Amino acid sequence: MKKLIWCLLFLPFLGFGQTYDLIPLTAGTNTSLRGMSIVSDNIAWVSGSNGSIGKTIDGGTTWEWIMPAGYETLDFRDIEAFDADRAVVVNAGSPAYILLTKDGGKTWTQTYKNVDSAIFLDGMDFWDERTGMMFGDPIKNKMQLLSTKDGGASWANVSDNLKKDMASGEAGFAASGSTIKTLEKGKVWIATGGAASNIYFSNNYGATWKVFKCPILQGESSTGPFSMAFYDKNKGIVVGGNYLKDKENTNNVLLTYDGGQTWKKPLKPVTGYRSGVAYVNSKTLLATGTSGTDVSKDGGLNWHNISSSSFNVVQKAKKGKLILLAGNKGEIYKLTIGAK
Repeated sequence: MKKLIWCLLFLPFLGFGQTYDLIPLTAGTNTSLRGMSIVSDNIAWVSGSNGSIGKTIDGGTTWEWIMPAGYETLDFRDIEAFDADRAVVVNAGSPAYILLTKDGGKTWTQTYKNVDSAIFLDGMDFWDERTGMMFGDPIKNKMQLLSTKDGGASWANVSDNLKKDMASGEAGFAASGSTIKTLEKGKVWIATGGAASNIYFSNNYGATWKVFKCPILQGESSTGPFSMAFYDKNKGIVVGGNYLKDKENTNNVLLTYDGGQTWKKPLKPVTGYRSGVAYVNSKTLLATGTSGTDVSKDGGLNWHNISSSSFNVVQKAKKGKLILLAGNKGEIYKLTIGAK
């Protein structure tokens, strides 16, 4: 078994005229990594449990591990970075905190705190370096929505903008901070799961909302969409499943071609529960989770497994080609795609 795992990790997967190499960068840190923000081919930040935040400025060759003073017990489920100096991080659970650094992690400013026992923030995304949105599980059936217009220095509660109440047992997942996605001109999508799965969409920075049904696996607290990505305003994907049965792949990946209004199953699905998904380009996609990683070369229609190694999150650089995956025990890997 150890030999098989070693092969899956370190030998290239051959297929589709390309090779896929998973290269270990770091491991051994006492943190489960779920938050990730890759700024460029050189700069990337990750965040996780036990108050841990990691940063690289050399493409992953070396990592600096940071633990904001006073917040050492928090589980940082999402992070958004703008460069090597500025980053915003949020924890899961109550009390909820949002922290901001402007000096590369040397010091952190608390820009939001909520002690409501029901508060649970799930993830954030930004349209630009100043304008962003955060969402969280419902309080009294109202999805929690926060917005910032100053790069995370302050946050406004805009939950009342969403008029529709959430269903009993419906909530978000903070598995990788990626069930919220922003695109240009104020577009934002939020995916929920649990008892019911919906896609909440706004095209005006969260001022007004539409709600679309998402027919992914749902109905239990452990089921639904755990990650979402959009290539453009029409083409997108959700992945998920049941994290308690991570090797099952029943109805756990769906594609949309009309901005989330309707969803279709692929021809060949991913091979298990997935908590992270990313577009490499319009045709190539990656999906990862605790039971492995899959690749699609045809826009998400057919998926093929390239590793059985466990990860929580995958991302590609906002500006560049760097692809990273992260998981438990501080594990971070780089994925390289080459010609066969």
